[in-house]
Order: sequence, then C-alpha cells, then structure tokens
Amino acid sequence: MEPNPSERVIHVAEIDPRYRHTILSRLFEHLAPDQSLQIVVDHDPRRLRLQFEAKHGSRCAWSYLEKGPDVWRVRLRLLPDRSPELA
Repeated sequence: MEPNPSERVIHVAEIDPRYRHTILSRLFEHLAPDQSLQIVVDHDPRRLRLQFEAKHGSRCAWSYLEKGPDVWRVRLRLLPDRSPELA
C-alpha cells in the first residue's frame, strides 16, 4: 500500500523501544487536521491503538492497510475537531 504523497512513513523497528509510543504520539499530535502518517511494525499494534483511543478519542482515524503476518501497516489520520465552539 502506497502512502499519500504528503504522508510520513515510520518504520517503528528503527525507534528505540523505550521511546516508540511517545515519539509516535508526538508525531500524531503535530499533524494538521486530515493529515496522516503511516506506521510499519512487525506485530499488531493493539496496545498503541488503545493508547491513542484513550488520548485522542474519535479524532484519531486508525486504518489497517496490511495485517501481517510479518508486516503490519497502519494509517493514523487526525480528524478535524467536530466539537461545537464555545461562544
């Protein structure tokens, strides 16, 4: 699966395990609405998905592009904030 032209692809194995989730979370937080990044891992990143759901709620669109058995690709897209603005 090819990334979007402006989509950053992160090969998680290249990140020190102690910092992976923190780095991925920060990269996600710096996306503009409707931008995405793609992560490539060697397992189903379920724990990461739970963390993102807890922290970002419905603003994180999580899409599996490839589901193993050796490579998992996930697209994370920051959705626009749909909450009503306070007057």
